[in-house]
Amino acid sequence: MSGFRLEQGGLIERDRPLNFIFDGKGYRGYQGDTLASALMASGVRLVGRSFKYHRPRGIVTASSAEPNALVELRTGGRKEPNTRMTVIELYDGLVASSQNRWPSLSFDIGAVNQLASPIFVAGFYYKTFMWPGILWEKLYEPIIRRAAGLGRATYEQDPDRYEKSYAHCDVLVIGAGPAGLMAALTAGRAGARVMLVDEGAVFGGTLLSENDEIAGKSGTAWANETVAELAALPEVTLVARTAVFGWYDDNIFGAVERVADHKLVPDRHEPRQRYWRILAKRAILATGAEERPLVFGGNDRPGVMLSTAARSYLNRFAAAPGETGVIFTNNNSGYRTARDLKAKGVRVAAVIDARSDAAMLETGGAPVVKGAVVTDVEGARGVERVAFSRGGQTEHLECDFVAMAGGFNPVVHLACHRGAKPRWDDALAAFLPPNVGSALIAAGSANGSMTLSQCLREGAKAGAVAAEETGFQVKPAQLPQAGDESYQITPLWWVRESTTKAFVDFQNDVTAKDIPLTAREGYRSIELAKRYTTLGMATDGGKLSNVNGIGILAEATGKTMAEVGTTTYRPYYVPVSFGAIAGPFRGHHFQPVRKTSLHEWAQELGAVFVETGLWMRSSWFPLAHETEWLTSVIREVKAVRERVGICDVSTLGKIDIQGPDAAELLNRLYCNGWNTLEIGKARYGLMLREDGIVFDDGTTSRLAEDHFFMTTTTANAARVMAHIEFCHQALWPELDVQYVSVTEQWAQMAVAGPKARATLQKICDRVELNDDSFPYLAAKEVSILGGLTARLFRISFSGEHAYELSVPADYGNLAAKSLMHAGQEFGITPYGVEALSVMRIEKGHVAGGELNGTTTAADLGLGRMMSSKKDYIGRMMAQREGLVRPDREVVVGIRPVTRSDRLKAGAHLLTKGDRPSLDNDQGYVTSVAFSPMLDMWVGLALCKRGRERHGEVMQVFNGVNGVHMLGEICDPVHYDKENRKLHA
Repeated sequence: MSGFRLEQGGLIERDRPLNFIFDGKGYRGYQGDTLASALMASGVRLVGRSFKYHRPRGIVTASSAEPNALVELRTGGRKEPNTRMTVIELYDGLVASSQNRWPSLSFDIGAVNQLASPIFVAGFYYKTFMWPGILWEKLYEPIIRRAAGLGRATYEQDPDRYEKSYAHCDVLVIGAGPAGLMAALTAGRAGARVMLVDEGAVFGGTLLSENDEIAGKSGTAWANETVAELAALPEVTLVARTAVFGWYDDNIFGAVERVADHKLVPDRHEPRQRYWRILAKRAILATGAEERPLVFGGNDRPGVMLSTAARSYLNRFAAAPGETGVIFTNNNSGYRTARDLKAKGVRVAAVIDARSDAAMLETGGAPVVKGAVVTDVEGARGVERVAFSRGGQTEHLECDFVAMAGGFNPVVHLACHRGAKPRWDDALAAFLPPNVGSALIAAGSANGSMTLSQCLREGAKAGAVAAEETGFQVKPAQLPQAGDESYQITPLWWVRESTTKAFVDFQNDVTAKDIPLTAREGYRSIELAKRYTTLGMATDGGKLSNVNGIGILAEATGKTMAEVGTTTYRPYYVPVSFGAIAGPFRGHHFQPVRKTSLHEWAQELGAVFVETGLWMRSSWFPLAHETEWLTSVIREVKAVRERVGICDVSTLGKIDIQGPDAAELLNRLYCNGWNTLEIGKARYGLMLREDGIVFDDGTTSRLAEDHFFMTTTTANAARVMAHIEFCHQALWPELDVQYVSVTEQWAQMAVAGPKARATLQKICDRVELNDDSFPYLAAKEVSILGGLTARLFRISFSGEHAYELSVPADYGNLAAKSLMHAGQEFGITPYGVEALSVMRIEKGHVAGGELNGTTTAADLGLGRMMSSKKDYIGRMMAQREGLVRPDREVVVGIRPVTRSDRLKAGAHLLTKGDRPSLDNDQGYVTSVAFSPMLDMWVGLALCKRGRERHGEVMQVFNGVNGVHMLGEICDPVHYDKENRKLHA
């Protein structure tokens, strides 16, 4: 044995050495190692620190249930905190760092917390930080926030790609251990479309870590042969490095595949991870069973691990867990570990069996102490010796590692994700999966079968049932013979003789004494105990700790395990990165880039674009000499106010509504009336939610008796369409009406300013745009550019004499360029969303800042639009007492008292002289803009009793941005209140 690496054995490739770095120091491992096994073979035992006490911690498991061995993996944008080194495949150039320690892993100043451990008991936070209240923000919260968390995420952009994939299969087999392999083989031979998924890089499950024999050959050889046959079957898909994390309705399973996590950098065009959505007709749960620890003093010291983990590192990775070990067990598994250790030349000081009546089993020559318990593990930063008690007498054994075997927990999580609860089995001292029907069948040790032959038999049976239920004929096949070992257990939840801390939840430092204290303080439900103690709330999700915690709570409350029950199982079973969840939909790929049909026109004119809802919309049009956005916006506003401007408003939602009952539908959707709207006219409409709050606004035009054209706000376009569909289908199916979204079918542009009419007149065919033929709010079909059919609306959001021109989307660029040419003599200027926003604030027109989901029509100054002659959605609820009380916040205008002061949206309004507080809050500023026409900043605000307070000077306060100024409440209309320009 070189160091702790065995000279022979294991599944590692000794001819492929790999170099890696842990905490700045270089090490060497082999292909086939995990980071945990390579460190163990190098003699590294201290790998982390616990969350609360910063106690030294070592490797406990060899699986995804690992609570201690968490590292920050990789560097830069690929950095991953809280990564379990037990499932990290070793690769050349790997860089990992321990976490939750300072200044170093070996000397962590946070360990001073152990001195305060007598007060850090269950519910400490709830009991301590309630008083005095004034210290919460100033002392308690900053300290807690600084101490919270384990690893640190990177601020750099992740350079890797992620994918999403969808799969359909007849039979999904989850887990590629002996039961899973047998199930997939049986169903695959029958011709079923099988998908075999396992989170490991190599199929075989426990067969890779045990010295089992199947059909006269090693378990590993049998697994390899079975995998080879499965790979040759045409309807079988093998997916390794993939963890199924959730079971959802319609037998849909979520899974994450670590496609390139075992590489320094993914190959070109290769994703880092892939998120799977698998729809299976039938599924087989062959996830195996997770060994649980025993709870005794010092069970968290580096060198204390599960007995199955010791076997795994020994047999699969050829890494000895130490030189001399003590095995503490309450079941037969510990004896198997003793035999394997002895066979590999590792000394076993003793097998300490808590059962006094246990049958004598083969240990390979290791001594056995029955009816005894390990009480304490001694050693500063690792195991040096153990104290054990037998018949009231305490004895000691020198050793450098402890393998604990506390029994097995079947991995039942997926079967419980849709609400079913697991069932307790006294004989196995474990929770077994619930019966959820044939859609998901448990097999093998996941179903409580603890012998190899049982696993193979149940796997074959489950595969046959799943294949037959999906329409395939299964031919009987002879099961391979396997050697079995009996399994008996006497549960032991807590060694009460321990004199030092005995941990139930390793990561969160929950001790055995915390749980009875929780019960004494009234938290006797396991769900409440979980939250009061943080038991099972760490990154391992309680995989190792929960059953022991339930056992201790059962003893403390005098209940049975079945009566205490379990906490609620929820996805995700393993951590899933945000990258995998998002898939390719991030950055510019987060959602499709939607460009209006005028996008190229705006781009040619140098527009700066901004994402508005789903669209890219021109924000402003800078000239070469303009270095500040506000300079461009001021120029655009002045051009519209003084001459003429053109703006792309194609992003407005557009819905075509037709049918005999089209007007009645609008009557019920809007709070104002529509039956009286003349053909060829437009009307402003206000739509309420069912609770009486304003939902959306916009203009709707009547193009024919039974034909209306509705526009909505850009942000609410999809929601309004869905609202109309729901109302028609669910509330008023008797209405004879049809509707369709035509947002993408029409390019729409606003032409505004004193020269708007003259500009449009140049491109219109055979129509005079005067007040007689085309008055304010006219909406008619016209012909432009020598025969192109278009729609023209005399409506205005800027407050100027204005029109909106709609043309088929394919002609948007043509129409815009034609308008620019026609308006050239008048100095036509393109303007964007920013200039439009300035002008609407100058005119007091409400928009997103005011339509914030809390305001009523009356709050917005639009109460007169609410008809009293008809019914409509939101009518009754809008009359609720709270929505009509006189002190509600209503829309007002606001101007700085000192003209040079700059208003900020979000600033709060306070009565002059009041101290900033929620009690004194009078409202807030919703929208602000620099008004070129008034040469000062102006805004809109929501202010309590605002209409009574015009002329009042108030404090404008924004502590975040350092705004402390005075503002005057005024009418919302800052400019051209008489609307002379609108009707000019």
